[in-house]
Amino acid sequence: MKTIIEPFKIKSVEPIKFTTLEEREAILERGFYNLFLIPAEDVLIDLLTDSGTSAMSADQWAGIMRGDESYAGARSFYRFEEKVRALTGFRHIIPTHQGRAAEKILFSIAGGKGKYIPNNSHFDTTRANVEFSGAEAVDLPCDEGKDPDTPADFKGNMDLEGLARFIRNIGRANIPLCMMTVTNNSGGGQPVSMANIKATRELCGRNGIPLFLDACRFAENAYFIKRREPGFAERSVESIAREMFSYADGATMSAKKDALVNMGGFLALNDDALALRARNILIVTEGFPTYGGLAGRDLEAIAQGLDEIVDEHYLEYRIRSVEYLGERLVKAGVPILQPPGGHAISLNARKFLPHIPVDQYPGQALSLELFRVGGIRSAEIGSVMFGRYDRDKKLIPARMELVRLAIPRRVYTQSHIDYVIEAVLEVYREREKLRGVRIVEEAPLLRHFTAKFEKVV
Repeated sequence: MKTIIEPFKIKSVEPIKFTTLEEREAILERGFYNLFLIPAEDVLIDLLTDSGTSAMSADQWAGIMRGDESYAGARSFYRFEEKVRALTGFRHIIPTHQGRAAEKILFSIAGGKGKYIPNNSHFDTTRANVEFSGAEAVDLPCDEGKDPDTPADFKGNMDLEGLARFIRNIGRANIPLCMMTVTNNSGGGQPVSMANIKATRELCGRNGIPLFLDACRFAENAYFIKRREPGFAERSVESIAREMFSYADGATMSAKKDALVNMGGFLALNDDALALRARNILIVTEGFPTYGGLAGRDLEAIAQGLDEIVDEHYLEYRIRSVEYLGERLVKAGVPILQPPGGHAISLNARKFLPHIPVDQYPGQALSLELFRVGGIRSAEIGSVMFGRYDRDKKLIPARMELVRLAIPRRVYTQSHIDYVIEAVLEVYREREKLRGVRIVEEAPLLRHFTAKFEKVV
């Protein structure tokens, strides 16, 4: 097999800043040992997130110049609406400035005290918007998805038996909608099978519960279906994506992921009454329904990005480059969530640092050391992000302690990834010297963004 190369040429470059070990130690101290609180210019390789960090194409930049900035009825909106509707099949296409704004609108209407929102796994902002409304976010991942060491083709699947039992126990009247996150971000970027999406739809349909997709990484999920699920190998990724959306009653999307843009999102649905209420909230919080908090140039870039993301040469390169990182780490004995996800590699911090107790946050300690050693910014996806407290203020840890290395789209080359591998291996060799951290200040919601830490001596 020939080497899978980047299906693009590099036309513009941005310099990155090199720092010394001593400088990085000072940067961490000034940032209260939280990688969200350090300046981006001090980061060498930024794998904090793949959200809004893509490199846009020449055609997207051309679209930015074509953007119609009219307040109402801009032609850029109609191009955006046409593309999203053709892809998803939904009647109502409501632009928002990013995915969490779509979530905020949806759960302001559907949420509320006494309501429950099941999901294969909520990610951070989705959970926060559900809970801010007064509702309860409930994760129902499949059994394989709970074990980071077990390889399986579709570890992002919904636990169908668990969902059926949950509906019986809670009652349909208390479940305004069910969500599926594709790919399953909290579960390590693992895909959801078409069979599981269809079965979830049938179960929800029998109980009169609408199904919504959190579709941030729909194209990566569709490509995994093409590669792994019988009967889809000869199908186009675009047609697979359309089928995925056909089983849903609506979708939220952060276009900052699989639409290859730096800002934007949408809420898409079929229910006329729900759409009317959503647009009313949009006008109050985001803007007129034909721009929804976005400039016309952003709408143009999203429409073009949705064309480019379903290119199968790009998706082959994208998935293979992430697999490459995972395979090299596994070969060296580094514990990761298996198999590699679509947008990220997740280091298994619990196995990487077994000597650090969970209440000293091994994932946070590992992410800090990756920055200290190599200037690499990653994200803790563990008990800092998803941990809770019981009534006695004792930590209820997250199901998994992960450190996510999220790969921005069309940004880094193989040499950058090889550097990341070298840095991870250096940390792994010295892992027994690492110590944990404790939280000294935190917010009640989404604490990982702003929490302050200190080292445990």
